[in-house]
Amino acid sequence: MSKKSNVGVDIEKIDSQSGKATPDTASDKVDFGGDSLLPPPPKLSEEEERRLWRKVDTRLMPILTLMYLLSFLDRGNIGNAKLQGLVTELGLTGDQYNIALTMYFIPYCIFECPANLVLKKFRPSRWLPGITLTWGIIMTLMGLVKNYQQLVGVRVCLGVAEAGLFPGVVYYLTLWYPRHLLQLRIGLFFGAASLAGAFSGLLAYGISFMSGTRGLLGWSWIFILEGIATVVVGFIAFFILVDFPATTTFLTPEERAYVIWRKKYDNSSVGEEEHLESRHFWAAVSDWQVWLHILIYMSIVAPLYGITLFLPTIINSFGHSPAISQLLTVPPYLVATIILYTFAYFSDRIRMRSPFILCGLFMCLIGFLINISTLPSSVKYFGTFFVVAGSYSAFPGIVAWLGNNLSGQYKRGIGMAMHIGIGNFSGAIAANIYRTRDGPRFILGHALELMFVGIGLICLPIAVVTYIRINKARDAKAKELQDKGEVHPYSDDELRRMGDRAPDFRYTL
Repeated sequence: MSKKSNVGVDIEKIDSQSGKATPDTASDKVDFGGDSLLPPPPKLSEEEERRLWRKVDTRLMPILTLMYLLSFLDRGNIGNAKLQGLVTELGLTGDQYNIALTMYFIPYCIFECPANLVLKKFRPSRWLPGITLTWGIIMTLMGLVKNYQQLVGVRVCLGVAEAGLFPGVVYYLTLWYPRHLLQLRIGLFFGAASLAGAFSGLLAYGISFMSGTRGLLGWSWIFILEGIATVVVGFIAFFILVDFPATTTFLTPEERAYVIWRKKYDNSSVGEEEHLESRHFWAAVSDWQVWLHILIYMSIVAPLYGITLFLPTIINSFGHSPAISQLLTVPPYLVATIILYTFAYFSDRIRMRSPFILCGLFMCLIGFLINISTLPSSVKYFGTFFVVAGSYSAFPGIVAWLGNNLSGQYKRGIGMAMHIGIGNFSGAIAANIYRTRDGPRFILGHALELMFVGIGLICLPIAVVTYIRINKARDAKAKELQDKGEVHPYSDDELRRMGDRAPDFRYTL
């Protein structure tokens, strides 16, 4: 039975697990919160819908992926620069290198949440290219620093500039794609991070031969050349990136109407609220799942940043030269990229997140256990494949999982910004646990990473069991009302205000 929506279009009641429905066409024009002249959403076959999402993918994903590749390249290339003379030329002693790493994460975490709110106000097509251009300039200037203080200052500026990209893009994608098409897109986007790890090693190896050019060592050229590349991409992004489905011009009015309708009624039969209120902030802050997901996020992010920032150092401790160590960082990232895309595809296909996150955690567990042991260096190098692949492949699922289970644009935006912003403080911890004096085994670093993995292995089952319990309770209540021939007592407006607490909402596992 269809139910009349508040926007004047008859829509089928949407199954919150399948997300499938067929819009009943109305003769009147419909206001979807953007262009009041949009026609009603058309009926599309499965093949037509696939073509539409491919059209959206072609416009959005390449530029976003390239921007994030450069973002991760620019934050992690300091690990490669370390092997090219950074520490020696700047006279870094003790824990100064680790402190410089940490000073990136503090502003990065602090500014992520407000950046998400700024994105919608200042338009993605200007905000995201603008911050890309900014951090590209900062990265270029990093190649010219002369001492420890300057290095720390530039790293702080880099953290501020990059803070808005990842949470902003993830939130942006949730406004375009239904929740069971989301992880593959986040996977495509985040796959750039693992590719950045591979490119970073290759680029560092090639750039190392420029050492001495114009009086600058190899580490300076790593920062300068990669910074210039970021500036170029940021400039190009101004001409490619679009804003929201309601205002974009690369889709026809009918296609825009379908995308907006498909997303608006993705989580609920009555749609999501569109207006920001203070209660959305408190709804996100007081939601148990946000805090539990932060712990799960930290359990993967700490291994991810630990291995990203220190993989060249760890491999170098196996007895290889700096140049060979740079090259040996490439294969683990290539394997991680393949596994990441495989996980993302099948996660969307079976509409589940937790099994793939769990698999990633177990891969990290195996990898760190191998590296903390006294096994030969060749076996430990094999263990790094598990750590890199496990942390990178699980990450998109963690982000998509919470995005799937928060309903309401603004609650989701705030909750995901908290999730990423607070969770990334584990990256600041990871930046300090691999100390030079602990090499070559790095027992402290590997042990603390195992602690984070253990937190994830505890918190993830708790989240799954809780979601199952809530879903079953809502199913039972719905069946009870159906058996009595009754309907729930809430109005459409009340259901929208309830968001993911609504009786027709089902959590993704």
